[in-house]
Amino acid sequence: MKFKFIFDKFIKNIFYSSILFFLIFQNNVSILKAAPMINNNQISVTEELRLNIPAKYKKVWLEAEKQIWEPWLAKQEGFLGRQIFYNEEQQQALILVNWETRQLWKSISSEQVKEIQDIFERDINTTLNLSKYPFELIYEGEIYSQK
Repeated sequence: MKFKFIFDKFIKNIFYSSILFFLIFQNNVSILKAAPMINNNQISVTEELRLNIPAKYKKVWLEAEKQIWEPWLAKQEGFLGRQIFYNEEQQQALILVNWETRQLWKSISSEQVKEIQDIFERDINTTLNLSKYPFELIYEGEIYSQK
């Protein structure tokens, strides 16, 4: 009888320990799987940008994208191209910029990007005769192709 009691207690401890172990480490499994992808600067990456673009300014915005951002991006090492999408109903734009590697993309200094963005904003404000830049960045991130 005493052996059965000890055995039952042992099994319960194993069971509860397993549950505790699972609860502690279950969230870390996804992080561990994602870590090599995030840290691998040698795989291709797509920069994802979402912006609010009022429909009345869409044409001016697209022209400024073509005249300012496109030529600058084309000169950047690792730039593979980009796609621009527009949702008329939500008046939002999605820009997907493809890069050869994350390392090449991130090697572009934030100062260089800010300089081009400032030129872009001044152009928009001048063309539209506005004192405040009318486009809001909603989301900025990166996505990876799943093969």
